[in-house]
Amino acid sequence: MLWDNHMHSWFSGDSDTDPLDMIKAAKAKGLRGITFTDHLDLYYPKEYGFFELDVENYFTKQHATALEISNDSFTVLTGIEVGIQEIAAKENNTIVETYPFDFVIGSTHLIYGKDPYFPGTWEEVEPQKLMTTYYECILDNINSFMNFDSIGHLDYAFRYSPDPIFKNNTYEPYKEVVDAILEKLVKNDKALEVNTAAFRKGMNNPNPAASIIKRYHDLGGKLITIGADAHVTEDVAADFDKVPSILRACGFNEFAVFKNRKPELYPL
Repeated sequence: MLWDNHMHSWFSGDSDTDPLDMIKAAKAKGLRGITFTDHLDLYYPKEYGFFELDVENYFTKQHATALEISNDSFTVLTGIEVGIQEIAAKENNTIVETYPFDFVIGSTHLIYGKDPYFPGTWEEVEPQKLMTTYYECILDNINSFMNFDSIGHLDYAFRYSPDPIFKNNTYEPYKEVVDAILEKLVKNDKALEVNTAAFRKGMNNPNPAASIIKRYHDLGGKLITIGADAHVTEDVAADFDKVPSILRACGFNEFAVFKNRKPELYPL
């Protein structure tokens, strides 16, 4: 009876899926509920495309669907995934304060303007240096903007490494900057997302890796959100069966669902 707290529908530039089909898929998989978190990534490079969002249209229609569908046995919530950049901090803050979202994910998709999703990003920089720079970028971003509830797919860049050797060692070589990120999250009572899309990208851990999840716990972190980052119906709650054992091994027995920007805890 888990809850998928990260999914994208046709309101996101990189999904064509009807929200009602996502809801049907979630019900078929026995979920307790779902939270839509369609993409808003201001100043995302125009040559990439993806992340424009009509926030007014999205919130109005998705929230109406949520109210219509939700009942005692299944709940639909309306959130948003905000792409964090220093340049967008003021506008992002205005948007999340204007609309009564249930849940705000803060994600870094760009390494100072370049998305590691695209192979060209890896062509000019040695991979380990690029990974370090990615984490440094996240730290800069959260120093400028903290109006989110959970930090999304913390080691996102590692999904797309062209060299498999880098995919599954996402903490130890970078622990100084990762610890700085985690300490700031803990200090500000921010959740850490466990994102299972990593398994679909050839990693043997979720995003972030278990070593990072455990470090967050050891530093005093208390809030975990779980999401599959689905853009199509078959990926709703994908690999969720792997999550409880990973979280328990890291010291967690509960996960959080944010409603009206407040966490509610559920047992694993």
